Amino acid sequence: RDPKLDTVEKIVEDFASDMALNPFSSGTRLRDMIRAIRACKTAAEERAVVRRECAAIRAAISGDGQDLRHRNMAKLMFIHMLGYPTHFGQMECLKLIAAAGYPEKRIGYLGLMLLLDERQEVLMLVTNSLKQDLNHSNQFIVGLALCALGNICSAEMARDLAPEVERLMRSRDANTKKKAALCSVRIVRKVPDLAENFMGLAASLLKEKHHGVLISAVQLCTELCKASKDALEYLRKNCIEGLVRILRDVSNSSYAPEYDVAGISDPFLHIRVLKLMRMLGQGDADCSDYMNDILAQVATKTESNKNAGNAILYECVETIMGIEATSGLRVLAINILGRFLSNRDNNIRYVALNILMRAITVDAQAVQRHRVTILECVKDADASIRKRALDLVYLLVNDTNVKPLTKELVDYLQVADPDFKEDLTAKICSIAEKFSQEKLWYLDQMFKVLSLAGNHVKDDVWHALIVVISNASELQGYSVRSLYTALQAYSEQGSLLRVAVWCIGEYGEMLVNNVGMLEAEGPITVTESDAVDAVELGLNRYSPDVTTRSMCLVALLKLSSRFPSMSERIKQIVSQNKENMVLELQQRSIEFGSIIQRHQSIRSSLLERMPVLDEAAYLVKRASATQATIPAYKPAAVTPGGLKLPNGVAKPAAAPLVDLLDLSSDDAPVTSAASATTAPSDFLQDLLGIGGTNLSTAGAPSSASTDILMDLLSMGSSPSQNGLPSPGLSSPALEKKPVSAAPQVGSLVPEPMDLLGSLSSSASVSGTKSTIAAPQAVDLLDGLSPSTSVSGKFSFIVLQGRTDHDMPMFSKIFYLSRT
Repeated sequence: RDPKLDTVEKIVEDFASDMALNPFSSGTRLRDMIRAIRACKTAAEERAVVRRECAAIRAAISGDGQDLRHRNMAKLMFIHMLGYPTHFGQMECLKLIAAAGYPEKRIGYLGLMLLLDERQEVLMLVTNSLKQDLNHSNQFIVGLALCALGNICSAEMARDLAPEVERLMRSRDANTKKKAALCSVRIVRKVPDLAENFMGLAASLLKEKHHGVLISAVQLCTELCKASKDALEYLRKNCIEGLVRILRDVSNSSYAPEYDVAGISDPFLHIRVLKLMRMLGQGDADCSDYMNDILAQVATKTESNKNAGNAILYECVETIMGIEATSGLRVLAINILGRFLSNRDNNIRYVALNILMRAITVDAQAVQRHRVTILECVKDADASIRKRALDLVYLLVNDTNVKPLTKELVDYLQVADPDFKEDLTAKICSIAEKFSQEKLWYLDQMFKVLSLAGNHVKDDVWHALIVVISNASELQGYSVRSLYTALQAYSEQGSLLRVAVWCIGEYGEMLVNNVGMLEAEGPITVTESDAVDAVELGLNRYSPDVTTRSMCLVALLKLSSRFPSMSERIKQIVSQNKENMVLELQQRSIEFGSIIQRHQSIRSSLLERMPVLDEAAYLVKRASATQATIPAYKPAAVTPGGLKLPNGVAKPAAAPLVDLLDLSSDDAPVTSAASATTAPSDFLQDLLGIGGTNLSTAGAPSSASTDILMDLLSMGSSPSQNGLPSPGLSSPALEKKPVSAAPQVGSLVPEPMDLLGSLSSSASVSGTKSTIAAPQAVDLLDGLSPSTSVSGKFSFIVLQGRTDHDMPMFSKIFYLSRT
């Protein structure tokens, strides 16, 4: 038999016996119900017990069981705290409040505060009872009414009962005045217009001796300052002396057991008074001057070896930094924060770092004195302290201390936790970019960061580094040697490998020949084979990273021009990716292999160094891209086919080939049918650089659209469709080759061809027609003989490949244009 069933049956039997005593649950006391609920093993059992008890309470309410009303209300409050609905007992609260006895009123007001809130309409019915109890002769009943009013009073109740509360604030009983002051806080929050009624009373309560009244009065004054500017000015004139007196008396008072906390006299009153003084002194020089002496006394006399003393010191520092304090007092406050940084409690150090981040805008020189301690916090075991200390160090950096601070951070980078390295590298890179006064120091720091945490460096950082290297012609040799040396020791760092491979491809001869040696630099021995080995290592190590492997292929292609003796080996390495599953790598391998194997005469011109990158333009573009990552507004989503066009105008269907080239745009103007059909031919001719479209063919869309693919593959075109180059350029690919109406089978399957091989410098343009069954392999660069002077007739335009950040990085496509 399941033991859970036995437990449920036992609970039911117990309840049945209880119900037999009295149908209105008179035998079930609150403690018995709590014991039964805690005995439940599952949520279902608990719901069953609560459901039965609620049913018994409903029966008692409908039967008007007055003797057990307070017991039922206590059980309802417990059920409410468990999260079950108890709205059916709200009227019972009002009945208990209206009773004459103190016990009934106590449980009634407690139920009122728990079961109802200010949004309940039932609360309007209790206003009269509250007013009567506020005027009651029994101070305890008055206290109950003040507590309830201070917890749930609405704006309407505040306006109705504010006069009674004001009267009670003048009472002789300290307990009543304390509760009336706290109730006034709620009234001022709900109805700020009533603030002027409590200004004088609040100022008068600050003269009391009872600490409970004082702390309530200070809290009321704080709320008045938030609610009304007039109240703020009034309290500045009438309360500053009283607050200074209170703070002096509390600081100098002897031991009082009722207010003592760990040897500190009433730290709660200390903190409340300091907060109010901060509000009054902010922006007011006269009030701030009056507070300076007492704040200095509190800051120097309070013990810091107790948590209560540290709380007072923290609030004192906050007050000093918030008012118009003197420079000496601010230095004292910052020194206190410096002591906090040496505390073993992580919470104290964290709040000290937070205040120092705000204090650095007020007195940076005083914060700089604690730089060593702050740097130690960067190495703390607690992650939150490390991050906050790193943010503070970043704010401390200036032109005078940038080098020692950066050195400390770079040294710590070697032993930092992997989770913290990303934030640390980002800060170091930002510091180096922002405060670098010479490029050599900047390059050294960036090379160290790439070596120690290259996998954590963001793309835009190493992009910017390449731009700097491109512009620093006198440091290019030093850069490629430093990167090569670092790559031998830290080849697992991805960003280091990318920058090193790019530099080796661009400045490989500087690496081998030790060009551009600096005075402090020692020569290194690197052969051409060693440079190729370094790039090959990156190509093989980072097989999943397409970007890195693409850069390695480009670097190998460029090294084949720098190191002609290594061309055969480089060709073998490049050809390994001809069957790669990644189309980008496969295309590069095939194209680069063709250039290495078949075009030695023009290879040096094709693979010249990249032009110097415009550093200023890149920085502007980078800044604009960073701002663009946070959109100012969310654009309305446009579904496919849902573009907003004028009524009656349909969106033109884009030609398939144009979409393939990604040359269409949703916001392009609506064009005519003739221009739409001739657009593909125009785009292709413009891409290939072989002239414009003849106007005579604009009205013949059928021929233009039919021969597009044939023209792209150099399988045939008409002179009227393709503008021809100068007579000095000719090849079979540019001759007129009409497609037969009944083509042979062989013509349907063209052989593989090389798109770089149809331009010749020696052949002339021929107008004769020839019919082919299957086109031969064509190379746009085949016609250039070794004796041809390339630079005199053509300029080779290098289309730079771009990363995700539109950063020009490496050569990808080559084509020829007329000079």
